[in-house]
Amino acid sequence: MKKTGIWIDKREAKIVVLGAEGVVDFRIISSEVDEFNPVGGSGSRGKGGPQDVVQDSKFTEREKQQLKRFFTRLAGEVATAEQLVVFGPGQTAGKLEQEWQNSAPKMAERLQGVEKADSMTDNQVKAWVRDYFGNS
Repeated sequence: MKKTGIWIDKREAKIVVLGAEGVVDFRIISSEVDEFNPVGGSGSRGKGGPQDVVQDSKFTEREKQQLKRFFTRLAGEVATAEQLVVFGPGQTAGKLEQEWQNSAPKMAERLQGVEKADSMTDNQVKAWVRDYFGNS
């Protein structure tokens, strides 16, 4: 039975595949999501002068599309997994769960849980996955 854990944030995903003898495979997949830091909004020296507006919507929409491609690529990487757990800091793990429920329901069925976790080293990620499936 293939048990797989995915530690994920906006920059990368660390995939740990467990077998009968422990960790069988460990991969790091880059998300290729652009880091956006929109700048602008200049104004005049006078109080209440005109302001330039920064359009955040096009940055957030581009990020949303890039994350969607990343989640689709992850589904292909873990397609043979029988049980999955997704964990990580921030909201990316929850976004992955939502995307899989909408566009890859077979992957969502295999999902055992979505957990919050801090940033971790590679060895900590492997240990976390071993502990998770050892206790469940």
